[in-house]
Amino acid sequence: MEMPKPDPGVLARKAKLVERLLKVLPKDAVIHDEAETRVYECDALTAYKCAPMLAVLPSSTQEVSEVLRICHAAGVPVVPRGAGTSLAGGALPTADSVILGVARMNEVLETDYENRIIRVQSGRTNLSVTGAVEEEEFFYAPDPSSQLACAIAGNIAMNSGGAHCLKYGVTTNNLLGVTMVLMDGTVVEIGGAYLDAGGLDLLGVICGSEGQLGVVTEATLRILRKPEGARPVLMGFDDNEVAGQCVSDIIKSGILPVAIEFMDRLCIQACENFAGAGYPDCEALLIVEVEGSEAEIDSQLAKIIEIARRHNPVELRESQSEEESARIWLGRKSAFGAMGQINDYMCLDGTIPVSALPMVLRRIGELSDEYGLPVGNVFHAGDGNMHPLILFDANKPGDLEKCEAFGAEILKLCVDAGGCLTGEHGVGIEKRDLMLHQYGRADLEAQMAVKDVFDPAWLLNPAKVFPLEVSEARRAARMAAE
Repeated sequence: MEMPKPDPGVLARKAKLVERLLKVLPKDAVIHDEAETRVYECDALTAYKCAPMLAVLPSSTQEVSEVLRICHAAGVPVVPRGAGTSLAGGALPTADSVILGVARMNEVLETDYENRIIRVQSGRTNLSVTGAVEEEEFFYAPDPSSQLACAIAGNIAMNSGGAHCLKYGVTTNNLLGVTMVLMDGTVVEIGGAYLDAGGLDLLGVICGSEGQLGVVTEATLRILRKPEGARPVLMGFDDNEVAGQCVSDIIKSGILPVAIEFMDRLCIQACENFAGAGYPDCEALLIVEVEGSEAEIDSQLAKIIEIARRHNPVELRESQSEEESARIWLGRKSAFGAMGQINDYMCLDGTIPVSALPMVLRRIGELSDEYGLPVGNVFHAGDGNMHPLILFDANKPGDLEKCEAFGAEILKLCVDAGGCLTGEHGVGIEKRDLMLHQYGRADLEAQMAVKDVFDPAWLLNPAKVFPLEVSEARRAARMAAE
């Protein structure tokens, strides 16, 4: 994927920019040595790398405002970065850009248990939000697999979900308000510590906007009471399509599990070798979890198991202890790391209607044979958020390009099945050139018009989301009009 080339005057501008930034930030918060900026040359989509001009690590909303004001005046692009766990290249810099990392902004600012909210700086990790409230028997619901490392800033940028989003929703369903800094340094408050804000739903525009509109520095999040209990059941099947049909039947029955996770044989074996979770030897595995009182759990699982038995599972096993439940989820949460021990891979993020699961899984298997690249499937089956992992050899000439072409076919398949290009990883650079497969030009024009309002010079997170030719033309036109 070609990234836009830097301006010829980048090096000449760099020294002056560093001088200005050091007036508003501590010395250790401005990283401009060429070797040190290599740390920020990529995110979790490691196939693509480009070192930024420099990186800054502010510690407050005020410092973010000062940084953006300086960069705006100098016409320098800024790439917001949370923890760098993006799998779509959402934090990939351009050579003429400044990385603005929020990792030092990790404080809890307010906790209100009576109104069930917590306000945090956006660099705080996902899991540590729950860590801040769990002693009072509360939790923060969105739980992406990278929750140990990923930041709330990135969760908001990509509208991240996780295994339990089937019942609790994704980030947008648990986000009440943000403090955000616009590219010119203006600080705005959107939403707040109440159920619904008046006027335009700007919070809905911000969540999932991939750093295109502003830099979120603080977030007001919904926290929930922990359920009385939870229990998963393992279901093993001899066929991916049968497992997909079982998922569809569970959802159609009206039962709402807290999670339904799917893994195929390749992922099952990798996770079992990695975590020793006690997974069965089968072609497809479902982890279905329900929660509530013991009576509620027993009732729900009885109905789910009855549905599963209609599909002739090779194994059907309820967890018998908290320790067993923890092992089951450790395996699933370790999937991406476990697969990385096998080979290089590209993780996709298409979303489809649950009823289309059997067809889409069958077609992915056919495409795997056509391209000659193995695929491991692990995903949030309950809401149709698929994560096919295409294995390839990064050191073999042509393999990456073949993997990209294969991935594009899978994502187009998701759209054609009635779904969309992304569920929680975002578009980034990975899917930007497929946007026209899902949206018409008029649709993209409407989306870009929103960016025009928030970021008129198109300096925030360049070369992402929109097809490169379209976005660079828009950026050039807006700059010329300034």
